[in-house]
Amino acid sequence: MAMAASAVALTVGACRNVPEPAHAPAPAPAAQNPSPMVERTREHSRLDTIAPDGEQFTITGVLPSPIVVFVAPSAVDAEAGLLVHFNGAPYVARHAAAAQRQSVVLAAVHLGAGSGVYERTFAEAGVLSRIRAAVADSLAARLGGEWPLRRVFLSGFSAGYGAIRAILGHSEDAAEVEGVLLLDGLHVSYVPERTPLASGGVLDTARLTPFIDYARKAAADPPVGRMVVTHSEIFPGTFASTTETADNLLAGLGIRRTPVLEWGPGGMQLLSTARKGRFLLLGFAGNTAPDHVDHYHGMGEFLDRLLRIDVR
Repeated sequence: MAMAASAVALTVGACRNVPEPAHAPAPAPAAQNPSPMVERTREHSRLDTIAPDGEQFTITGVLPSPIVVFVAPSAVDAEAGLLVHFNGAPYVARHAAAAQRQSVVLAAVHLGAGSGVYERTFAEAGVLSRIRAAVADSLAARLGGEWPLRRVFLSGFSAGYGAIRAILGHSEDAAEVEGVLLLDGLHVSYVPERTPLASGGVLDTARLTPFIDYARKAAADPPVGRMVVTHSEIFPGTFASTTETADNLLAGLGIRRTPVLEWGPGGMQLLSTARKGRFLLLGFAGNTAPDHVDHYHGMGEFLDRLLRIDVR
């Protein structure tokens, strides 16, 4: 009996001397970029890789990568506007430009992966003006006539927003821009980094300032410029989603979403809208990679909305 008691005492004492196991750090939010989830509800239709007829050529020496220029048969020299699109296969943007009722010349820029390469390329003021001049000169040399390209529009899919943020951050460049189209592509970091809102993080709102400033002008009375923003429901996990940045834009404008349930291009499902002046935000269903790509393949309809948006 005494031996049993001693054994118990030794066991208890041994347990007391064993250090508590250290608490494992909380796992970092899983990167999705976009979500690896798979769904088969929406159509996710895709444009034909054989782009529509028109004049196409490339311009080198202005940017690190060639600029792909496309002129639809309906484009008229003196009346044409310039659409500079950032990120994605050029054939998609070419379809979008060809579908417009207005005369549009496309300059498609694809610099690689991530928003950083786009932002660094346009870090200095004046790059947009150089693109505009290079396109105008090339059009005159190839097609004849004068191409003043007085109206300049910017569009960005996904990471392409980095170029637009840099351009809008330069007052002289921003003054050239008549319209901005963001296709499921407006992100910022969390503060602290990789700390979602649900875990106490906040958005790095300073990085949103150029977009909010431009959106306020588009929403003003009378408006200066125009802006259309689309977003999905994708939650990247390690940085702010396009839903979260869109909410921040709306808060800066003092407007709220209106819930809707409508079909969008290619089988997309529109869930919410917000509108003021010539600013329009469209929120769509979906948390998968195909949902993200839908926004690019729907560019033709979204560009049409941007070019024809009226004041109400």
